[in-house]
Amino acid sequence: MPTLTLTRPDDCHLHLRDGPALASVLPHTVRAFARAVVMPNLKPPVTSTTLAAAYRSRILDALPKGSKFEPLMTLYLTDNTSAGEIALAKRSSFVCGVKYYPAGATTNSEAGITRIDRAYPALAAMEEHDLPLLVHGEVTSPGVDAFDRERVFIETILVEIARRFPRLRIVVEHATTREAVDFVLAGGPGMAATITAHHLLYNRNAIFSGGLRPHYYCLPVLKREEHREALVRAATSGSPKFFLGTDSAPHARADKETACGHAGIYTAHAAIELYAEAFERAGVLDKLEAFASFHGADFYGLPRNRDSITLRKETWTVPAEMAFGAETLVPLRAGEAVGWRLA
Repeated sequence: MPTLTLTRPDDCHLHLRDGPALASVLPHTVRAFARAVVMPNLKPPVTSTTLAAAYRSRILDALPKGSKFEPLMTLYLTDNTSAGEIALAKRSSFVCGVKYYPAGATTNSEAGITRIDRAYPALAAMEEHDLPLLVHGEVTSPGVDAFDRERVFIETILVEIARRFPRLRIVVEHATTREAVDFVLAGGPGMAATITAHHLLYNRNAIFSGGLRPHYYCLPVLKREEHREALVRAATSGSPKFFLGTDSAPHARADKETACGHAGIYTAHAAIELYAEAFERAGVLDKLEAFASFHGADFYGLPRNRDSITLRKETWTVPAEMAFGAETLVPLRAGEAVGWRLA
């Protein structure tokens, strides 16, 4: 049976939630990944280094016995984030970046940035202290089409941030468009992007295949096929500007299958296997290790992991649902096959 051995990868964009829900989903990530950049959009959000330290402790307490996993924490950028808080975060040993959510852009983003100039003092401090800005790149203007929000954000906001703060390292999180790929490629070595498995494998037709499929709804939303193809080219190019970030986002089944379903796709249960599928389809499995295990670590100034994982070319069926605290969630490919399996 064919196998693929990789240096243990890192997930550079992950949602773990909190409490019993955290305990349910954390083992899925730990089985394959050594580290993960953990998103701060809890309720209330993780807006300070003190709150990040407390959240980190809860993650470590929830780890399966005997497992080795390092959560890399982030702060939630608000209109009121101070330069002093940025300096404190940089001095910590565990905060690796600051997350920019435009207010109202996605799950638990209500406390995000309402006007970019209000964040300039914090951005200046981040540039000074070399603390990366992790961007959810979408505008929230009601007049902008949902499928154009990333492109418009890049054109109207991100270009100005990069111009005003040229030494600020920026990660375009969960890039979904050709324009995002082009912007990152045109930037300097401090400009990078994460790419999800679901944006590599699916275009927006998946949301509407045979009816409305809420478990394929995420933000930024899946885009046209031309954009998916651009993401595949970027991820498989070998460029160190692109690296693995699942954006695995668990929601209770009832919160997805409702009149106003939450945005988010859960992939942690089969994340590295799904990336292997995407790279196999592109005919470049040999490029997966650098994308998954090297580029993210190098960008964040972390040592590359020294242990490894092995995938087998083996078909298995994803469970129809999984535990999520006292509720259940529906994972990507529920009841369907995945072509690789973690050995």
